Amino acid sequence: MPRIFRESPLNSVWEGSGNVQALDVLRVLRREPRAVAAFLTEIGLARGADHRLDAAVKDLLAELADLDGIEARARRVVERMALVLQGSLLVRFAPPAVADAFCASRLGGDWGSTFGTLPHTLDLAAIVDRARPVAH
Repeated sequence: MPRIFRESPLNSVWEGSGNVQALDVLRVLRREPRAVAAFLTEIGLARGADHRLDAAVKDLLAELADLDGIEARARRVVERMALVLQGSLLVRFAPPAVADAFCASRLGGDWGSTFGTLPHTLDLAAIVDRARPVAH
């Protein structure tokens, strides 16, 4: 068995806690087909709601289908899983401006390398207004 799959309390020291967590997710996906089905069902509830989310799901499915060297890609795959799940929940339950900003900046690739470089087409005023406390 490869070292990355050995159970050891020291894995978090040797490999870093983020790596261990990502590898644990991969282990669950391999051992529990129902977990994969539940995840796919959950993100599938948002199918068609946002083209960037749909593209990210398609890319994620391709990553999950290619098991060659997936351990080396574990952090990226699990990060993509988290972002796709977040996007799915936001397009279903958040105000449209919030979901749009998330999908643009996290799934659509429309962001810069510095803070505040979101696309100019987003309704940022609605997001700021939502976060502002209500005066009584």
